[in-house]
Amino acid sequence: MERKTGMLKLPPGFRFHPTDEELVVQYLKRKVFSCPLPSSVIRDINLAKFDPWNLPGGCEEERYFFNLKEAKYPTGSRSNRAAGSGYWKATGKEKPIKSASFGQVVGMKQVFVFFRGKPATGTKTDWVMHEYRLAGAESPACVFPQRKNSTHSCTVPSGDWVLCRIFKKKRATDVDADTAGDETIPCNMIQFIDLMGETDRDGSHQPSTCLSDSSCLTESSDASSGGEESNSRRSPLA
Repeated sequence: MERKTGMLKLPPGFRFHPTDEELVVQYLKRKVFSCPLPSSVIRDINLAKFDPWNLPGGCEEERYFFNLKEAKYPTGSRSNRAAGSGYWKATGKEKPIKSASFGQVVGMKQVFVFFRGKPATGTKTDWVMHEYRLAGAESPACVFPQRKNSTHSCTVPSGDWVLCRIFKKKRATDVDADTAGDETIPCNMIQFIDLMGETDRDGSHQPSTCLSDSSCLTESSDASSGGEESNSRRSPLA
C-alpha cells in the first residue's frame, strides 16, 4: 500500500529501524548508483528548504531522507548547511561504518545539531541529524556488479547523495515525565497488616499476649479449670 506521494506506508505495528550498515549498503549505495531500492520508504528531499520540525512525517518519530548535497561556494568543496530558519552544525568527528561480515569500511557517519538563526549567534535546538555518506566512489565496496539484461547502470554515481536520519531528542524533563508512571513504591512506604499482633496508636508494634509455649486456648482452659477447681475446694461438702 502506497501513499499519494509515492512513499510506502508500513502496515500497523511495523517499524522502520535499519542499522547503520543497512542504511549505507542497502539504501544509500543503491541510490548513488541508481540501482533498485529494497522499498520506497525513504524519499528525496531538498534539506535546505526545510526546518526540521516542518519536514514530512511525524515529529515524534525518526525520519529518513535522501538529500543531494549542494556546494556552499561554486569553487569550493564545503557543503551548504543552511536550512530553513537556521543551519546544521557538525558535532564531533565522522565515524566509519564497517561491514559486519567483511570488516570493510562501507560508509561514514556525521552527527549534526540544528541551530536557529545565523552562524556564531544561532540558538541550539533539540533537533539532531545523522548524515551518512559512502566511504568513497573509488572503493570496490561502492560498486555494484552489473547484472545481465539490467536497464540500470550500477557502476557510475548519479550524484553526491547522502542519507539523513533526523529526530528530536528528548530532554531530561520529558524522560522523567514518561517514566513517572513506572515508579515503584519504596519498601519503607508499604504498610503490612499484622494479623498476629497489635499496633498502638503511636505506630509501635506490641507483641501478642498469646506468644507462649502453649496456645491461648489451652491457657484459658487451664485458667478456667483452675478457677473451678479452687472454687470447688472452697465450697463445703454437702
